[in-house]
Amino acid sequence: MRRLAVAILVILGGAAIASAQVSTPTNDVLGAHNVYGRGCIACHAPHSGAAGNGQTTSANSGDLALWGTNLTPLYGQTFGFGSNPRGTGPYLVTIPNYGTTSVTVGGVSVNGQNLPATPDGTFVIAACLSCHDGNIAVNGMMKGTAYETVTINGVTFNPPTLLGNDGSTPGNYGNDHPVGPQAVVGCGGPYNWDCVGNSDGSISFTGPASSAFLNDYFDVTTYGPIANLVKVPGTTTATCPTGVPTGTTCYATNSWVTCTTCHDQHDMLYFNAGPTIGIKPTHFFVRGWYNPGNTMTSNSAAQFCRSCHGGESNEMHGQLVPTT
Repeated sequence: MRRLAVAILVILGGAAIASAQVSTPTNDVLGAHNVYGRGCIACHAPHSGAAGNGQTTSANSGDLALWGTNLTPLYGQTFGFGSNPRGTGPYLVTIPNYGTTSVTVGGVSVNGQNLPATPDGTFVIAACLSCHDGNIAVNGMMKGTAYETVTINGVTFNPPTLLGNDGSTPGNYGNDHPVGPQAVVGCGGPYNWDCVGNSDGSISFTGPASSAFLNDYFDVTTYGPIANLVKVPGTTTATCPTGVPTGTTCYATNSWVTCTTCHDQHDMLYFNAGPTIGIKPTHFFVRGWYNPGNTMTSNSAAQFCRSCHGGESNEMHGQLVPTT
């Protein structure tokens, strides 16, 4: 079973993968998430939650997103993802008890006995880990490696997909990309885009470099990762990022990364970049034009990472480089 992966960007940066035939697709978009032909019901049990998939169940299992995998082992657990390069420690995420306690869903506090059908960002992380943990939450159907292979320096392999049991120390999540409320995407400064955080938590690429990036890659604020942040409404801030026109009202934003910011769990192979760019190849359920290794000069994989990491972009270094 292959569901949502959190942290494949670093592993796959130099991967060599054959180009997908986007114009004449022969594979279902679910790819590995077809789960040996079970398809949607492997994740979203139409009846009885986890019990409907033959798993240990808990109170109100399946009440949120008809989730059909056991979440119980994750309740109350705190995970530390990705070490912070500036020395402030890992990015922490605590999973609430979605069966019995009040949680915040869509910005509204609701009682666990009557959860609505709209998952919040933390539930998404829990749902991913219910299959992709392998340490606290163990799923018997997981093989522990990706369906797709990568080739680096002549070595072909299937990357690990069990984040808590990936061959390093069991329970090590420090080698996985940060997610959760502490994994905030910001604007301005040496590490971020010259963008603007809006009052609703969305981010607009309006600076000279960020707006050029939308032309050199695709509109990530509408179709890609930036559009899929967990949006947290902001407050006005006195200083706008460099490049924003004088007189503009800017907002501080606390919008953050969850698993589905970077991954579209429902489409492994193809990415719709909008009417101008069209359908582009992708891999590993990445939510963007992501085709590493198709040529020696290909940069689509790097461009995807730059959707958030503007400081490492061509445009922030004064260069305009199209995506290949």
